[in-house]
Parts: sequence; C-alpha cells; structure tokens
Amino acid sequence: MTRLSLATTAAILAFGAGVALAPVLAQEKTEHKAPSDKSELYQQLNLFGDVLERVRRDYVEPVDEKTLMENAIQGMLASLDPHSSYMNPKVYKDMQVQTRGEFGGLGIEVTMENSVIKVVSPIDDTPASRAGIQSGDLIFALDGEPVQGLTLQEAVDKMRGKVGSSIKISLRRANVKDPIDITLTRETIKVKATRYRLEGDVGYIRVTSFTEQATSGVTDAVEKIKKEAGPKLKGYVLDLRNNPGGLLDQAISMVDAFLDKGEIVSVKARKAEDVQRWNAKPGDIANGLPIVVLMNGGSASASEIVAGALQDHRRAIILGTRSFGKGSVQTIMQVTGGGAIRLTTALYFTPSGRSIQKEGIKPDIEVEQAKVETIQQRAGFREENLRGSILNPNAKPTDPGAKKTDDKTSQAKPDASKGDNKTTAATPASTDPDEPPKDAVADYQLLRAVDLIRGISLYSSRGN
Repeated sequence: MTRLSLATTAAILAFGAGVALAPVLAQEKTEHKAPSDKSELYQQLNLFGDVLERVRRDYVEPVDEKTLMENAIQGMLASLDPHSSYMNPKVYKDMQVQTRGEFGGLGIEVTMENSVIKVVSPIDDTPASRAGIQSGDLIFALDGEPVQGLTLQEAVDKMRGKVGSSIKISLRRANVKDPIDITLTRETIKVKATRYRLEGDVGYIRVTSFTEQATSGVTDAVEKIKKEAGPKLKGYVLDLRNNPGGLLDQAISMVDAFLDKGEIVSVKARKAEDVQRWNAKPGDIANGLPIVVLMNGGSASASEIVAGALQDHRRAIILGTRSFGKGSVQTIMQVTGGGAIRLTTALYFTPSGRSIQKEGIKPDIEVEQAKVETIQQRAGFREENLRGSILNPNAKPTDPGAKKTDDKTSQAKPDASKGDNKTTAATPASTDPDEPPKDAVADYQLLRAVDLIRGISLYSSRGN
C-alpha cells in the first residue's frame, strides 16, 4: 500500500517549471515482481556494468568514473519526462537556496524543448528581463557553443557563474527572422516575491514567484492597500503573468487566503487510492471584493494551481491568455552522496477535477497583450458650442450649460477636454515609487482587468 505523507528531511517540497515541490510518496511495501521480471532486470544491470567497464578500460581518453555514473543516472531520469532529473550535491544545494528567494545567475526560468532551451519567463528586475528576453524565446547557443546535446541542468550550470562575469546568449524568437545575440552580466538574483500599488481605486498585486515569502507578501500587500485606499477600494488584480511557480505550500496558502471553504487542489499518484487533498479554512482577506487574476503563457505550475482553484470556486475572473500547462508533480528525494533526484510522481487537479497537464488554465476572458496609443482626434463640437443652444435647467450657475450664450463669442470651439493633463488609457496612474511612469505604452491586459473590477463594483452597488 502506498501512503502520501508530508515532506520529511529526505524531501523538500517545491513546485514550479524549473523547481517542483510535492508530497513525499513513502512506499510501505514493495510491489511483488514475477521471477522472470527480476531475471531480466539483473541481465540489464549486468549489461550496464559490462558497458561501464569497457568505457572505463578502452575509451580513447581517461574518464572520470563518478561523472560517468552521474551522467548515466541523469540520462535515465531525463528519458522519463522533461522535469525528472538528477541533482548532484552542488546543484541540490543551489536549488534549496533558490526556493528561499535568492540565487546567483541571470534571472531566467527555462525548460528543455526539442533539445533547445526554452524560456518559460524572465524574473522581474534581473539581467534577463532588462535585456528584453521574452517568454517563448529559444536559446540555441551559450557563448557561441550550441546547447544541443546538453541536459537542461548542464545548460543551467553554464548560465550560472561568478557575479560580474558575462555570457552571450543566442536565441530565436517567434516572428523574428534573424537570430538574436544578447550579452548579459551575471548578478546575485534576489527575488522579491510580491509587489503592489494602487491603480486608482483598484489594488494591484504582482506575484513574481512562489518563494517562502509569497503568501505573507500578498497578505501584507492587501492590508497596506486597504489602509491606503480606504472605503473607495473596489477590488484586486492578482498578476501571475510570467510566474513560473515555486513552493506548493505557498500556492495552497495563497488560495486559502481568498477562500472561505472548499477544496484547493488534489494530487493523484500512480495508484488510484494515492490521493491527497487540501481544503480552505474560513477567512477571506479580500472581504469578498472582486478579484481578477492575470495570466499568460509564462504562468506555470503553482500559478496554475492558484488560478485554477479561484476559477473553479468562482472567486476570481481569469483574464489574459492560456497558461503554460504544467500539471505534473515532482518529488525531490535526497539520495546517497548528498545529491537528490527530482522525480515526477503524480499529477495535480483543480477542485473541479481538471488536469492542467498540457492544457493549462484557459482564461474566462481572453485578452492578448497589445500596445495602447492615444489617437489624436480632430477638434469636435459639443452642444454648448452651438449658437443659441438651450440652457440646462438643472445646471448650477458655475456650470458651462448655465451661462447664457453670447452671439458674439459663440463661435464653435474645440472639445475642451482635448490636450488636458488628465490620465488617459495610455497613461494609467501608478502609486508605486519604484515603477517608472507609463507614458507611451500601457499594460493593456492590466487596463482591461482594472476596468472589469470597476464594472463589477458598479453593477454590485446598483444592485444593492
């Protein structure tokens, strides 16, 4: 019988496109195999030993036996699926550091696709994001050397290095004919899990990754937005775009923060009876205010757990584009020698029983990102500009409609609103001192989300 248990010292819970955490599956009893199966397994082990000995003895150059064994293990795991792999002690330690929210490198989440490194998403305010690397870019060379033939971990190791050193990344981008070469300088990457600001009367919270500080950061952001906005607050936008995932327990606790009851996520392993479920406890930090979740193709794993749960419970409206579609669970198991294996052990399901594997979360309202520009319109006329127009009977003395039209000065005038300094759709207001003003290009998806929140609030208030 197989039993699902919480993480122990032999496994660390993580969940994401690059790092995945899950419950440990502890085998209480081994499955009984037929004698013929064992005999065939022993033959294959003898074959492996024979090949290893011939390589060690006859290869043209001396080989490192430890490296040979590590590569053999890596090959076995990598042949299973894109997310199973072997981590030597150094890589395992780096992974533990990364889930704590600080690591060295370029700030880029990647996966392997057709022997090419595919960018899942750049991390905000890192060398990768500042250089313009985009979700979906395909990296085919590092410092002029092809990545084909490298494992995902080997490619990641090449991108990591001493802080201050440089690396040239060659990539291909959809709808761009020529390859793109970008030189990046490595930095210490400190992931700030959450950022927030007010968009007028709507709270905006961005979650960049599910590190150990993610849920506490969201809770803190909600409280500060409440104090800053006061009674005018109409709702929240939770931005999970380009969020590659992170810790499973953080995804669960974040959903729990917005739900009063109900299932959050379930994990189903190899056997039908190996199912573990997590349920929400009473308490909604948003006090029932409407929530819109922003997602795109760079939103993966833990992000999809949050979006899927809130969508199934009709607690939030999902807006944007279809998510990455990583619905598999990886268990991190420490092995002999101080390393660990990352092994796909289960699939996770949303409260309604949906598997997100290869499907992703489909938005309730599909909105592609777009460039927003203010269209310069020619001078127009209004009723008050027309000669001899009738006065508004309800107008106050200070209103334009209350003033008597002077025939000598009632020439048609341009629209008074043209050329003023009011915030337009192309320049949304921002109260975040660390974020530069959006002058020419606006975040179209965010604008749509904010308008949706305001519309829901207006409709609800009229109904009440």
